[in-house]
Amino acid sequence: MLASACSQTVSGDPRPEPAALTGTAPAPAPAIVRAPGELVLPPERFPEPYVAVVLPPEAVAQAAPDLTGIQPGSKVDPGGCLPPAQNYGPESTAMVVGTDNASRATISVEVTRSAPDVGEYRTYLTECSQVDATVRGITSTVSTVLGDDPAIAVDGAETLALTRTVDSGRGSGGMTQSMAARIAQIGDVRVTVTYLSFDAAPPDADNLDLVFREAVDFAARP
Repeated sequence: MLASACSQTVSGDPRPEPAALTGTAPAPAPAIVRAPGELVLPPERFPEPYVAVVLPPEAVAQAAPDLTGIQPGSKVDPGGCLPPAQNYGPESTAMVVGTDNASRATISVEVTRSAPDVGEYRTYLTECSQVDATVRGITSTVSTVLGDDPAIAVDGAETLALTRTVDSGRGSGGMTQSMAARIAQIGDVRVTVTYLSFDAAPPDADNLDLVFREAVDFAARP
């Protein structure tokens, strides 16, 4: 005798197996890489008396080198002490500058993406603590002194502090710029906050430190 075969038909549309059963997982969402302009502290977050503005890209390429004291195209002594190369385009650098109109002092916030490691920059500053830079016939002496690394409440961040003077020209036509800077590195993002004045008066350390904390917190936000 032959037994009759049994068959059953299940209604409904076929569905793919869950990832847990097939052994495959959905591809992770790509990481969102924010441009420096999205990471730089907004002007309204600057304290009084600093009136801040976002610099357009063409102004960034001029203002950022000013904070190193060494202009592009300079001849330097010792040789090899040109500042590390930097891309000043909007995909790599953004700046906001606040000005105290009474004293002409400024506090600038610069955010750089894909910046070299802070340890490399520290080595450069140690080896090039005093540099004579000549451009268009004018020689400037740039002197940099490292300070105590500032503390910030961001896990994994590297920090660095420095003071710098730039003595340009000679005699009555000379000029001195004084700077104090705080730097934080968070992954490939570097935040540099610099106080700059045109005299030998002490820096506005309270507001410099305040802007530094605000700028680092803003850049590190999720």
